[in-house]
Amino acid sequence: MSKRARLTALFGVLSALIVVAVVLTVVARPAAVNAASGAPQTVAVSAGLDDCGRGWGEAGSAAGGDQSFRVTNTTVAGIEVYLQAVDSKKVYLDLESIGAGAHAGARVTLGTGRYRFVCLPADADPVHGPAVRVGPAPPGSALTPGIVPVTRTDLIPAAKAYGTWVASRLPALRQQVATVAADAEEGDLSAARRDWLTAHTTYETLGAAYGAFGDLGDAIDGLPRSGPTGFHAVEAALWPGGAASGAAGDTVRAAVAARTLLSDVDSLITAFPGARIDPGDIGLRAHEIVEDALRDVLTGAADAGSGTELATVDADLTGAAQALAPLHGILASRYSGLAETERALQTTQALVRSLRTNGAWPALTALGAAQRERVDAAVSRTAELLAPVAAICDPRRDA
Repeated sequence: MSKRARLTALFGVLSALIVVAVVLTVVARPAAVNAASGAPQTVAVSAGLDDCGRGWGEAGSAAGGDQSFRVTNTTVAGIEVYLQAVDSKKVYLDLESIGAGAHAGARVTLGTGRYRFVCLPADADPVHGPAVRVGPAPPGSALTPGIVPVTRTDLIPAAKAYGTWVASRLPALRQQVATVAADAEEGDLSAARRDWLTAHTTYETLGAAYGAFGDLGDAIDGLPRSGPTGFHAVEAALWPGGAASGAAGDTVRAAVAARTLLSDVDSLITAFPGARIDPGDIGLRAHEIVEDALRDVLTGAADAGSGTELATVDADLTGAAQALAPLHGILASRYSGLAETERALQTTQALVRSLRTNGAWPALTALGAAQRERVDAAVSRTAELLAPVAAICDPRRDA
């Protein structure tokens, strides 16, 4: 799934997941946007260079509460449109990529304040529509929260700080993989399995950089369903038939796979200084790491025989926390659920770690139903709390 598709999906479910300062995005062709019973009357709004915001609050004021809009792009190119609070610059509606002559329908619930539409052509400065004074919403209305947009410039320091941390971890990863290769060369299966887990969990903590790793990332940690590569190729050789089978590993095949993995890690270390972590990726990856742990790891889809899924989840939670850390300053004033999210990462990781026995990680299949349900619920809740981070940190233009 593309980054934009993921973010569109996130925006669509945020209000159902958690009450948070969020911008809801709905892009559509002409449609009856007030078909639901009790829906407000739809207001036709123009979005162009000379008529931005025309059609709403023509008298300079509008009633508070539910607002339903059908926004039409009157330009000859694509356009993005915000509904913004004039004084705070918080955005309450973000309609992306409305094509020339196309329409976008959306609903928001507004309280007392001054608002305006802002039209953002791709190759021109933002155009501000007239300010509209909105009255108080009816009692009991669930107001749409707004956020101050996060720009790409805001995110650059976070991306640089995260990139520096990743670079600091790569030498340790290289040494750990070299140790696995040496173990396999010596025919020491027990050591190879132990050291493989150390190296693999180190790599799993780097999840927010996978986009910058490119094809090397797929080579280093390709999922088993697409044919095991990298770590998973070594895993399949060390645990043939799965961890519970008791089958002896294939040290020759493991040695070959480990040498290939080491070569790929060396290539990554050489290439990474010239790679670029997209500033817009950090918040999205923080959520994706935990989402992927829920979808791939906790379903067993990412296991190639070792049965070390819980160790991987533990590493993924560390990786998500590392991605979230440099965003703290940006999110502190924008996301009311930030402290809860940080606590959820810690408590979920504590729960996962509590399942170890004498330092050994049990396989998923060894857990009881109640244990599986607790882990799944905790990881799912953490993913939900991280979803707004991805949405809030989606870069927007300063309007």
